[in-house]
Amino acid sequence: MKLTYLGHSSVHIDTGEYKLIIDPFLTGNPVATVRAEDIQADYVLLTHGHSDHIGDAEAIARNNQCPIIAIVELADYFQAKGVETIGMNLGGSHSFPFGKLKFTPALHSSSVQVDGTNVYLGVPAGILLELNGFTVYHAGDTALFSDLQLVGHRSRIDLAFIPIGDYFTMGPEDALTAAEWINARHVVPIHYNTFDLIRQDGNRFAEELGKLGITGHALQPGEELHHHQLSL
Repeated sequence: MKLTYLGHSSVHIDTGEYKLIIDPFLTGNPVATVRAEDIQADYVLLTHGHSDHIGDAEAIARNNQCPIIAIVELADYFQAKGVETIGMNLGGSHSFPFGKLKFTPALHSSSVQVDGTNVYLGVPAGILLELNGFTVYHAGDTALFSDLQLVGHRSRIDLAFIPIGDYFTMGPEDALTAAEWINARHVVPIHYNTFDLIRQDGNRFAEELGKLGITGHALQPGEELHHHQLSL
């Protein structure tokens, strides 16, 4: 299995058999190192409807003739554009060919601007993935809230992607607490350094994780993690 951080909150997962992309935002992303047209995917997974998370979802889904999996209102938004979608909701899980997916709560908002007006696109979510015995948790955009403890209560979180940018999401201090609460074994910080408002020190965050007994990986956009690096 290969996991590639594409910048901001975008993650590409190659299980060896299936390719998944979460929250693709490459076009217009100042730190992105790859283009949307170069992405190969069997499924596009979305946490919520903000433009810095869905920016290239339609293009990638069309280029690869693959479905978008998202909270039902967000799925309906793309279905109306003629894209194949699978709409789910919070707490719901389903076994797909690539593995099991569950949408978990996130404390944020979810909308897209249409003609200058914000259009509601359902609730924000995190994504819990069970992939051949390996569990990945993408927290999406979220504040710190106590129910995050439930995420790690029944699942062993092998690798978590957690926002640290502050301003719009958790900052580093809250993200450290979140990492503890979900009992993550490895953590990759996301949603930071894309813009000045969310500038943070990823390496320092990884060091602080180490003090808690959690392995942090402050990846640069385009950098990969492989199955064997995660000490399973």
